Amino acid sequence: MPRAEAPLPIEPALPDLRAALAAGHAVLTAPTGSGKTTRVPPALLEQPRDAPWLGDRAILMLEPRRPAARMAAAHMAAVRGEAVGETIGFQVRFERRIGPATRIQVLTEGILTRRIQADPELAGVGLIIFDEFHERSLQADLGLALALDAAALREDLRILVMSATLDADAVAALLGGAHSPAPIIRGEGRSHPVAVLHLERSPRDAVAATAPAIRSVLAEHAGDVLAFLPGVGEIDRIAADLGEPPGVEVLPLHGSLPLAAQERALRPARPRGTNGPRRVVLATDLAETSLTIEGIGVVVDAGLTRKPRFEPGPGMTRLVTQPIAQASAEQRAGRAGRLGPGHCLRLWTEADHRRRPAQRRAEILDADLAPLVLELALWGVSDPNAVAWLSPPPAPAWSQALGLLRDLGALDANATITPLGRRMATLPTHPRLAAMLCRAGGEGLQRACDLAALLAERDPWIGGAGQSRPVDLARRLAALAAYRDKQRRADALRGFEPRRLAAIDRAARQLQRLLRGHADAPVSNAAAGLLALAYPDRIAQNRGRDGRFLLASGTGAALPPDDPLAAADYLVVADLDAARGDHRIRAALATDRAEIETLFADAVETRERLIWDAERGAAAARRETRLGPLVLASQPAAIEDADAAQALLLEAIGQDLAASLHWTPAARQLQARVALARRLEPEGGWPDLSDAALAADASAWLGVWLQGKSRLADARALDLVEVLRALLGWERARRLETLAPPKLMTPAATERPIDYADPSGEPALKAPMQELFGATETPAIWHGRQPLTLYLLSPAGRPLQVTRDLAGFWRGAYAEVRKEMRGRYPKHHWPEDPAASPAVKSGLKRHLG
Repeated sequence: MPRAEAPLPIEPALPDLRAALAAGHAVLTAPTGSGKTTRVPPALLEQPRDAPWLGDRAILMLEPRRPAARMAAAHMAAVRGEAVGETIGFQVRFERRIGPATRIQVLTEGILTRRIQADPELAGVGLIIFDEFHERSLQADLGLALALDAAALREDLRILVMSATLDADAVAALLGGAHSPAPIIRGEGRSHPVAVLHLERSPRDAVAATAPAIRSVLAEHAGDVLAFLPGVGEIDRIAADLGEPPGVEVLPLHGSLPLAAQERALRPARPRGTNGPRRVVLATDLAETSLTIEGIGVVVDAGLTRKPRFEPGPGMTRLVTQPIAQASAEQRAGRAGRLGPGHCLRLWTEADHRRRPAQRRAEILDADLAPLVLELALWGVSDPNAVAWLSPPPAPAWSQALGLLRDLGALDANATITPLGRRMATLPTHPRLAAMLCRAGGEGLQRACDLAALLAERDPWIGGAGQSRPVDLARRLAALAAYRDKQRRADALRGFEPRRLAAIDRAARQLQRLLRGHADAPVSNAAAGLLALAYPDRIAQNRGRDGRFLLASGTGAALPPDDPLAAADYLVVADLDAARGDHRIRAALATDRAEIETLFADAVETRERLIWDAERGAAAARRETRLGPLVLASQPAAIEDADAAQALLLEAIGQDLAASLHWTPAARQLQARVALARRLEPEGGWPDLSDAALAADASAWLGVWLQGKSRLADARALDLVEVLRALLGWERARRLETLAPPKLMTPAATERPIDYADPSGEPALKAPMQELFGATETPAIWHGRQPLTLYLLSPAGRPLQVTRDLAGFWRGAYAEVRKEMRGRYPKHHWPEDPAASPAVKSGLKRHLG
C-alpha cells in the first residue's frame, strides 16, 4: 500500500522545475532535508505522459555512494507501496534491482558511464539527475561530461544537477553555455534552526576530543547524536572510548558495513516519541549527504575528512586527512535540524572556520586519472579539452595516466584505445586490475579475481594487540581460501575479519561471472606473476639494506625490516604509501627473477655496461640483464672501449681530486706558488691550479698522462710536480723559480724552504732566530713585493716570534725575548743589537767569527 508522507519543503519549487526542464537542462539547489533526493524524481514522473521531453522514458538518478542509492530507491518505492525493482529500482556495483517496467533507476555514478559507453544516445532515457553534485567526485564530473555529449545527440534528453551546497552559477554555465546558462531553481528547506557552537580553542587532536564532546552533548541535549569522523579507524577508536554508556546505543556508519548494519544506524530502534535507548551514530562523511538519519537532534563534528590524493611523480595515491570545507560543515550541521530545532558542536574555532575553503575541492584535481583517461579513450577522446569540464583535469596527472595505460597495453603510441583496452574498460575495476583480469586465464583466472577483489575491497586484516599489519598478500589469499574451505582452518583465519572475507569472496565471484567465457591463454598462474601484470612499474628488487627496495619505476620503497618479505629478492608491490625518501610498501607478493624474465621478456634487455668500481678503484665492464633500472643479473666482461674507460677514470678523479692523486708536499708547494703568482701578477696568464679548477676539467690536463689507463693506481703513480710544471710551460716555470723560489738563503748561509701553503695564507720562512741576525729588513720574494712571514725559532725549534716586520721586532719585543732566552740557553748567542750582530748558523757562541 502507498505510504502517506508529509509534504516536503521542495514541493513549491516543483512547478518551476518542470517548466525549466520542459525547455532544457536545469540546476536545482535546496537545503539539506528539503526532499530533493526522494521527492523530485517521482514528482517529475507524475507529470503528464505527453510531455515531449520525457514521455514514457526513464529517469536515471546518480548517487555518489552505494548505500545512498539503495536507500533512496527503497524509500521512494515504499512511499508508492511497491517493492524495489517495480517502478523504482537501483543498480550499484555488482547489484541490480531493475525490472522491465522500472521508470526511476537510482545508480551509482560509475554505472552511468557504462550505460553511456554502451549506448551513446541513451535510448529510453529522458532525464539524468546528478544528485549531491557538490561532492564533485571524479565519476560525477566524467558522467556529466559524457552526458552533455550524449545530450548533443538528442534534443529531448535532459540533465538536472541537484545539491544543497553548490556553485550553481558555474554549473548552470556549463549546462547551457556562458551566454545562455541553464535556469537555477532554488527550493526552500525545513525551518528548524540549528544552533552551531564552535570551541574557543581548536584542539590538537579533534578525533581525541570527540568522545568527551559526545558525553557532554548527551548530558546537555535531547535526541540522538550523529558524530562525524574522518575514517573507519577513528570510528572504532571512539566507539571503544565510549564503551557502552547506560541507555545509549553506539552505532558505526560507513560504506564498508553490511547493508543491515547501515540500516540499523539509519533507523531508530524505537518509534518516534517512545522511550528507548538513545543512539550515538559514529559516521564518516557517508552521512553528510543523501542519507537521512532519523531521530538526530545533535551533531558533533570533528571537522575532518579523509580523501585520496594522487601524486603524478611517483604515480601513487595516498590518503590525506584534511579539514572539511565550509559547505560540508553546513551540510553536516543540517543533519541536526530535520525533525526540529537542533544543535551542532564543531570541534574547531570560529576563526578556523572562516579560514576554511568555501567549497570542497573537486576530486578530478587530486585523483589518479587512469580510469578517466581510459573511459575517454573508449569514448574516442584523446584530448581532455575535447569535452566540457567544470574543472579540467591537471596536465601532469593526465600525462602520467597516458603513460601507465600505454605500459598496460590499453593505449597505443597515439593514445588510441587498443582491443585489450576496450576489454579492460568493461570491467568495474581500476585499469591496473582490469589489465590483470583480461590477461589471466585457466587456473590463473580465479586467482586474479581473488587478487582484484582483495585490493578493491577493505583489507580483511584486523590483527590483535601487539600485532603489526602484514605486508604479504599471500597471507590474505590463504585466509580467503580458508574462509571458503568448509573445514575453516583456524590458524589461517587468525587475525582476519570473516565479514570482510565474505565481501571479498562475493566480489571475486562476481568478477568471475563477468569474465565467464574468457578464453585467453594464461600469461601466468602464480599470484605474483598475475599481480605483476597490474603493477609492472612496481616490480621491486631488494637493495640488501633493512627492507629497502628499488622499483622498476626508478623510485625507492621500503617495508619494516622485521617484516618477513624484507628478505625476498624481488617483490611485486600492489599498495604504496607515498612518503619523503623511500615510499612505504603496504601490500606486496614475493616473486623471483625467472618469473620476471618470463613475464617481461620483451622489456628485459641484456647489454654491456661500463661502470666505475669504487671498491677496486678502476673502470670495469659488466654484462647486465636489466628490467629498466633493475639489474637482474651481472657478470664481468672485457673492456672494449678504452676511451670510455679512461673517461670514467678521469670522472672519478674529478669527484675526489685529493684522494685520487698522489699529492706530495712538493706538488702542494708548487700549486701554492702558482696561486701566489696569479694573485701578484693577474695579467701574467698564470694557469689556475686550484683543486676546484683541476677537478672541474680533469680530462683537459690529465688526459694525455693517462692515455689508455683505467685504474686509480695509474693516476696515483704520476709525478704531480712534473704534470703541473707541464701546465705552466717552460718560460713560466723558469720565472716562477726566480720570482717565487722554493728556498731562501738566510744571512747564516743556510738554505731554508719557503712554505707557500702556510696557514697564514702568506709564504712563510721558518729559521732559528740567530740565522736572521744581521738582517735589517724582512726577507721578501717577487722583486721584494711579497714579504715573508717569519717564524723565528728557539733553540728547541719552537716559534719565539711570528712577524712580517723584522726590523720592528729587533727594536721592540726582542729585548724581552733575549732576557728570557739568555737564562734558558746561555750557550747561544743573544746580542743586545741583533740587527748589527753577525748571523750564527747553529746559534752557539763558539761559532761566532
